[in-house]
Amino acid sequence: MIGRLQGLLVHTEPPAHLIVDVGGIGYEVEIPTSVFFELPEISGEVTLIIHHLVREDASTLYGFRSYAQRQLFRTLLKVNGIGAKSALAVLSTMTSAEFSQIIQEQNVNAICKVPGIGKKTAQRLIIEMKDKVEVNIITFDGKTQQPQPSQFGKHYEAEAALLALGFKSQEVGQMVRQVSRDDMPVEAIIKACLQLKAQ
Repeated sequence: MIGRLQGLLVHTEPPAHLIVDVGGIGYEVEIPTSVFFELPEISGEVTLIIHHLVREDASTLYGFRSYAQRQLFRTLLKVNGIGAKSALAVLSTMTSAEFSQIIQEQNVNAICKVPGIGKKTAQRLIIEMKDKVEVNIITFDGKTQQPQPSQFGKHYEAEAALLALGFKSQEVGQMVRQVSRDDMPVEAIIKACLQLKAQ
């Protein structure tokens, strides 16, 4: 089983697919949108933590930037009604820490903001995940990531909109973090990024 890939990024298909060249072999990998925003330029080196899912009709690689992300993905797959597509949508919409906070608060409405997840599935997630997540998630570099519920989804939505407008994936995350404040709606964040780019 493949657990980690380190190689050259040779192809991307927004928002969730890429190919990594490792020793002349191209590995196709599905990723959360949040990982897509952190990718290097084409031909740059990339390291991904891999979940290798093998089924009768397919062998699929899912890539993450941290072991915490991969662990959350694996835990989500154990929930009845949650497949790989829905698990990726969760990780595309919020950080591991934000998800943990939302589960602890039993915030059904926040989970329903994830594409493809309805109220019944959200309620099931809360029931099955409440004893399996921690409010503080240890990131890949060993630091503790504090949840920020007020920012739930806003950065993701703004970055997705900027990507659709033709911005490079490597710059949108940095711009959004640079201009955003807690009280700013998504539209204001996008407008501020456009003004920043025009300077």
